[in-house]
Amino acid sequence: MYKVRPIELQDNFALAQLIRSVFIEFEIDKPGTVFTDPSTDNLYQLFLTKGANYYVVTYENEVVGGCGYFPTDGLPPFYAELVKFYISPAHRSNGLGHLLLEKIIEETRVVGYQYLYLETFPELSRALSIYLRKGFVHIDSPLGHSGHFACTVWMKKKL
Repeated sequence: MYKVRPIELQDNFALAQLIRSVFIEFEIDKPGTVFTDPSTDNLYQLFLTKGANYYVVTYENEVVGGCGYFPTDGLPPFYAELVKFYISPAHRSNGLGHLLLEKIIEETRVVGYQYLYLETFPELSRALSIYLRKGFVHIDSPLGHSGHFACTVWMKKKL
């Protein structure tokens, strides 16, 4: 049975492994991404930031996915960035992505954000299709200062 819960300190290692494995799977494991970002190893601490939150999905007590939002430096007012949205291959295609994304969209609305922004890659076509179905639109250039200069797809959604 799947469980969605807030991130905990003991999730750091499993989440970092999951995120990096997805980057290797899609051959986007390069500098300028979360693959080399040191914060990937300390997500619990990162999401203690005011205006941020992260949810983990577990299956039989194993971390199999997660998604969060973050007030990335340099974003326009009332924007949060959708971040670190990954699901392990064995647990895709069963609605987890939609569930997590809906949870983040609803929560960011409730806490007062007006837009969600994201950075990604065309190689993650399945995720892109979810974003489009949920109302995200492509934009021409990045927003904010995430440090993920290798990303080539930028999107936003009015909440």
